[in-house]
Amino acid sequence: MGNTRHRIDNEKPSAFGQARLLYVSTSKYEGDWQSILHSHPFSELFYVINGQGAFLAEGSEFPVKQNDMVIINPHVQHTEKSLPGAPLNYIVLGIEGLSFSFGRLATARAGVSSQPTPDTVYKHNMSKTNVYSYLNIMLEEITEQQEDYEAVCQNLLEVLLICILRSGSLSVVPDNSRLLNRECTQIKNYLDANYSEDITLDTLSALTHMNKYYLAHTFTKYMGLSPINYLLQKRIQEGKSLLESTSYSIAQISDLLGFSSQSYFSQAFRKATGMTPMQYRKHS
Repeated sequence: MGNTRHRIDNEKPSAFGQARLLYVSTSKYEGDWQSILHSHPFSELFYVINGQGAFLAEGSEFPVKQNDMVIINPHVQHTEKSLPGAPLNYIVLGIEGLSFSFGRLATARAGVSSQPTPDTVYKHNMSKTNVYSYLNIMLEEITEQQEDYEAVCQNLLEVLLICILRSGSLSVVPDNSRLLNRECTQIKNYLDANYSEDITLDTLSALTHMNKYYLAHTFTKYMGLSPINYLLQKRIQEGKSLLESTSYSIAQISDLLGFSSQSYFSQAFRKATGMTPMQYRKHS
């Protein structure tokens, strides 16, 4: 009888530090996506199951297709859009505690070399790997939620990361900015609660006792957008809710949100959503 034994060295520490799986979700384009730039204080991994479309990140746009894996580092503004004739269907993971280092060679090979910096977004086709199989097991575990499913998913995350590192010229680095610092948290909470007020950088500077230029730089670093742009995004989000759930006029909503005029609200809303407030209300 033939017998071959392969020894496993279990003393090697994990290469992924305190990386933690935050969520797993699936999305499919059905004509109702609002393609709005946004960011997260954690990494996201998108795996395209089928369909075609494009990703926008940090001023660059690149196409995606079946079996493409797109990696978005923390605090990178991004969004995705689908081709109507080939709707995008993808799985996305949120991962806290790490980011990726791509390098210019890696991003050039991935076809996104036009981006402004090498460590923002990365794309690689994973058709010759088992990534999709592992993702399906992860989705099954989360759906059924049997005993210790969280541990199974966390361990599968490490398997997925190893597959990704094997297939591309990239590496992982610990991400120590998981939590916003105290000042940024204070600013964010203030903007969330007082978005209808007349808020300027001077207002926030007085609130936090920080130099307004340092304040703007620090908040942008952690949130991925400036305090004023975050305030605008918050107002647009609240405006969408009011358009969907109330019969208030556009002028009333504009006033409730703190915009200086109805025309400015309409202009900002259209820039963010691609529709006027009235058009959005008709489609909601």
